[in-house]
Amino acid sequence: MWVATVANRDWPSRPGLTAGQQRAELLGHLDRAAARRLNAVVLQVRPTADALWPSRYEPWAQCLTGTQGRDPGWDPLGTAVEEAHARGLALHAWFNPYRVATHADPARLAPGHPARLHPEWTVTHGGKLYYNPGLPEVRRFVQDAMLDAVRRYDVDAVHWDDYFYPYPVAGQRFDDDAAYAEHGGGFADRSDWRRHNTDLLVSEMGARIKAVKPRVEFGISPFGVWRNRSADPRGSDTRAGVGTYDDLYADTRKWVQERWIDHIVPQLYWHIGQPGADYAVLLDWWNATVRGTGVGLRIGEALYKAGDPAQAAAWRDPAELSRHLALAERRTAVDGHCFFAAQDVAKDRIGAFARLVEDHYA
Repeated sequence: MWVATVANRDWPSRPGLTAGQQRAELLGHLDRAAARRLNAVVLQVRPTADALWPSRYEPWAQCLTGTQGRDPGWDPLGTAVEEAHARGLALHAWFNPYRVATHADPARLAPGHPARLHPEWTVTHGGKLYYNPGLPEVRRFVQDAMLDAVRRYDVDAVHWDDYFYPYPVAGQRFDDDAAYAEHGGGFADRSDWRRHNTDLLVSEMGARIKAVKPRVEFGISPFGVWRNRSADPRGSDTRAGVGTYDDLYADTRKWVQERWIDHIVPQLYWHIGQPGADYAVLLDWWNATVRGTGVGLRIGEALYKAGDPAQAAAWRDPAELSRHLALAERRTAVDGHCFFAAQDVAKDRIGAFARLVEDHYA
């Protein structure tokens, strides 16, 4: 299961808890994962260019104390690794490479934050602040910041989510004109240049992880649609409004083919039979895409939708998620599932998670 820390989504339950309270909540999530017969926890340790360990590169995370840069009085990542392993759980360290802040005001960042020291590294888009993926010095810095944790802790994997270039915002464009003018030579198309930048981030990071600790896996969890078939005959038979290739400049299919990553966790956050983005259709597409590559395929599951009255009727059926796993068991390339996210494992509003555990993990 994922444990999201950005905006205190899963943990800590709110900023400013004591170190003892934070630790107790974290251990509760680990205990619950083990009790539900999961075997790995994906902990978000770099939510907004800040850190859940005493980083040499970035300030302490705001989600801990409420003040970015304030020492929480303990080492959350170190504790998480030790306590996860004590419970037979793998600990995957989840990093967000380019997101700096969920707001657009650099003055709200901790004094000495790299984004304040290097404002030329940042781009504001959609009311949020991002590092510019088109700058080689940014790409190197974010890799260094993440590798600091890999070097210092016994993590089992490095994990990235679906944010590379930011999701499109209506009426806005990502302003990387200066970076394109300086570094885009040889690319007639800005989209190709952006995809090349993301390819470099992935391929370089994969190589550097193996150079530091060969046994540490590198996994990425992208949005579930690479391209629709209407745009590319190699794409999925879907009609999604967003695709990673065209909108996030993330050629997820290529990363699998080139084996730059050890496993991929596509976020198939749709129900079976959903018009335009059918879970079963996308499951088959990813199964075919990964088959024979040696790259692991774990499916990202939308546990958070189960029992949500705002969702389609399928999500109000406690058996929907269990049916996902039953489908996947018949797909040879699928070797696991990851559930979003920890608070939803805890709440299990309509018993959907208990149902799938009973059906598949007994």
